This record gives sequence, C-alpha cells and structure tokens, in this order.
Amino acid sequence: MTKGTTYIAHRADDTGYIDYPQEEHDIWSQLYARQAVNLPGRACQEYLNGLDALAMPKDRIPQLAEIDSVLQATTGWKTAAVPALISFGRFFELLANKEFPVATFIRSKEEFDYLQEPDIFHEIFGHCPLLTNPSFAHFSHMYGLLGLNASKEERVFLARLYWFTVEFGLLKPQNGELCIYGGGILSSPGETLYAMESEVPERKPFDLLDVLRTPYRIDIMQPIYYVIESIDMLDEIAKMDIMGYVTKARQLGLFPPKYPPKAKAS
Repeated sequence: MTKGTTYIAHRADDTGYIDYPQEEHDIWSQLYARQAVNLPGRACQEYLNGLDALAMPKDRIPQLAEIDSVLQATTGWKTAAVPALISFGRFFELLANKEFPVATFIRSKEEFDYLQEPDIFHEIFGHCPLLTNPSFAHFSHMYGLLGLNASKEERVFLARLYWFTVEFGLLKPQNGELCIYGGGILSSPGETLYAMESEVPERKPFDLLDVLRTPYRIDIMQPIYYVIESIDMLDEIAKMDIMGYVTKARQLGLFPPKYPPKAKAS
C-alpha cells in the first residue's frame, strides 16, 4: 500500500464536493455499463441488494456524501476520502472506525481493463454495496480492530484473510449456485467471468488456517478462490481466534505458490 503511484486523488471543497472532469465521469459510465451486464446470476444477492440500496449514478462518479447517507442508515459506516495509496496502519485505523477508504481518482483509459491501485470504481462499485450488509460490515470492522493492534509481521498474514474474503471471496449456499461477494472480482469483468466460469482456478471451501498460509499475487488472475456458505458465515469467522490462527500459520509457513514467479524487470 506504500509503493509509488502515478495517480493523484482529487480534493474535496469546503462542502465535501469533488469536481471531477467530464472525461472521468465518462470512464465511470463506461466501467459501470460494462460490468453491470456481468452481475446478474454471478453476484451474490446481498451485493445486488446493496447496489439497489445505494442507487449510485451510472453516468457520473458519485459524491461520497451520497454513498454515506445510505451506509450510515444501514450499518453505521461511511466512506473516507484518501490518497491513491495509504499505509497499512491508516487502512486498519479507518476500518476500525467504520470508515471505508476510497481513493478519489479513477483509472485512466490506458489502464481501463486492469489497475493495481484501488480506484474509486473499485472501492464504490466493488465494495460499498456489501457494506450495507450487517455481517459484511461487522467482519470489516472486526478486521480493522485486529489489524490496528497487530504487529507488522502479523499484518502480512491478515492481508491474506482480507484478500481471500473481502477482495476475492466466493460464496456457495448449500444446494445453491456459486456466486461472488469479493469486491476485487465484482469490479473486474475479466475476473468475474474467470472466477465463475473458468476451469483453471481451484475453488476450495473456506478454511482459516489454509487461507492465512496461501500466497497470492495482485497482478494475475487468481489461481485459487476460497468459498464460504453464506455472508452470515463472516460472523462466524469474526468470532474465531484469528490471531491464534495467525500464530499457527507463521509457525507452519506458507504453502508453495500456485503461480509462476513474477518476471524481473530488465
């Protein structure tokens, strides 16, 4: 979260309003239209319910106050405008205060299909709908509290829990169909189709110790997804001795990665 970035977040005026240029509204509109067609039958119902509740505009970047009014009324959360990249410490601090960090920039046309930094489309479209759900919101709050008090070494393991749930989690109710709840998938057309329809990745039942021991890369399609049985299962995970499992995972070490090493820049 602390590497360099070419993006500069927009600053709000004294009223909290951000004046985005029209070309950035156009990018939002194109991103929204492209992904909206992929969601029916693939996104979990709790996400779709949240998307309806937020009623975010399709033709322009929403103002954070518009999102906050719904989140505050449903789960007591709100957004927090942040720069393009923030430290782990700041990230955990915000979640612990029930504030979801939103970088107030949107990707360029050159990075329309893939962006490593989380932009406002990823944060608002991918994550905020589920923050209207009590179980998801509680899990996110608990995660922030844990991370705030964790050591630097422990935070590396906690990052894997966030990655394989909030970012790239899948859900399959008993006798139900596989669906998506992870915002990293829901904001990516390519990963949405890959996670749901490709025969390449593994899809494994959620196991906390396994999750904490599974390495990942941010710049590839995921080779493995962990599947929970319902959004309510996040409440059960939140009650577990997560830091105890982190200690076990550190003792056992990581699984061998299921992806090739990243090519070194020449």
